Amino acid sequence: MTNRIDDHVPAAPPALTNRAPPRKPLTEAERAEREKQRTAAEARWLEIESKGGVDGWVRAKLIEAGHTPDAAAPANEDEKKTFKEKKGAERAERKKLKALANEARRFGTIGYLGNTVHWDELKDADDFDLKDRAQRAEQNGLPPWETANELAAAMELSLSELRWLTFHREVDTGSHYHSWKVPKRTGGERTITAPMPKLKALQRWALEQYFEKLPVHAAAHGFLPARSVLTNALAHVGADVVVKLDVKDFFPTVTWQRVKGLLRKAGVTEPVATLLALLCTEAPRQLVEFREQTLHVATGPRCLPQGAPTSPAITNALCLRMDRRLSALARALGCTYTRYADDLTFSFKKTPERKRLALGILVEKTKDVLKSEGFTLHAKKTQVLRRGAAQRVTGLTINPAGPQVASARVSRDVLRRLRAAIHNRQKGKPYREGESHAHLQGLAAWVYMSDPKKGSKLLEQVAALPRA
Repeated sequence: MTNRIDDHVPAAPPALTNRAPPRKPLTEAERAEREKQRTAAEARWLEIESKGGVDGWVRAKLIEAGHTPDAAAPANEDEKKTFKEKKGAERAERKKLKALANEARRFGTIGYLGNTVHWDELKDADDFDLKDRAQRAEQNGLPPWETANELAAAMELSLSELRWLTFHREVDTGSHYHSWKVPKRTGGERTITAPMPKLKALQRWALEQYFEKLPVHAAAHGFLPARSVLTNALAHVGADVVVKLDVKDFFPTVTWQRVKGLLRKAGVTEPVATLLALLCTEAPRQLVEFREQTLHVATGPRCLPQGAPTSPAITNALCLRMDRRLSALARALGCTYTRYADDLTFSFKKTPERKRLALGILVEKTKDVLKSEGFTLHAKKTQVLRRGAAQRVTGLTINPAGPQVASARVSRDVLRRLRAAIHNRQKGKPYREGESHAHLQGLAAWVYMSDPKKGSKLLEQVAALPRA
């Protein structure tokens, strides 16, 4: 929904209400010439970097042209006139080279990506660089790219394209994301912010090259190879008491600065860490209509989008220390800890002797750990599940299915609804509200994950249903 703010903005003076005439579109020849200039400027900047900066490049070019920038003035009066003429020509040439260097800097560097987002392209290191930065990056298996130019080349992008994808504006006329809302299981709505195809492809590239290589704790089960909601639930099968906690605003809490810090600690340089952090974050935005133009206005800091492919891996790596601390807390209290995204689960195989005290310590200590790690406990979502009641962890029931049968499985209610929906379709009845062939297929696959024998039969039944 868009808001109109025209009524709150004073009218412009009459002399300012006339809009400038629209720019004339570039011809193909003009566009080609501009692209040629940009490419030449970017290549020139790479040459400048190889000479150690603008001054070194200018000096090298002057010597190459036959000038003598280091020559001292002659003592002979007859030679001074010639020397001054040469120095005058040298100053003119230096001025031209400086102009070319400035043009190259504009096209060949990024350096500034919006308010408070900048760094020094020519500085080898900064105060936040690790002493063994390169070794740390190598230990983590990260690429050796150190500059914006190297990162852009690895991504097969021009520097201007990389700048366009990462530049931050508080108010923008467009967006690299599209958003929609989905209902939460517990009520309310969740906003999904997904990147456009080009940005999504680059985020997947960053995921493979960087974020999937960062260390993750064994207690994390979300969005990792060979781990799933099933492995997360199986860790708590047979528990007397299960405690479920939730992190409030998990993704929105992780700002681009935190992502950058994660990469810097892993051994990534300032420019590359900044660009990757901006590439994988976005500010929550509201559409505003202002003077016949739709604007995307930031309503908060850049953070992890709910629909970006990089967000889960970033949080898993960022929570490494938090998972270590909570695992240590669980061992001290005699229980098991796992985390699936923002869902924290603790389970006691035996009910603690002083149950109320132990559970109180667990919740309060977890709250303190989360706070010190930059997160907040969602107190209203805390659940304590005892063996006598239904115990569900990440959607799977973990109560014993029989006297000696311990498993994690889909609840009877879900199975009952799925079988009823399949039966109705077999009888030729239409889908009910919220049902579809894809929905039933997903539920059958959900059953198959925890019970392949039962799930394969349901998948066959769904596949045989009429689609229309």
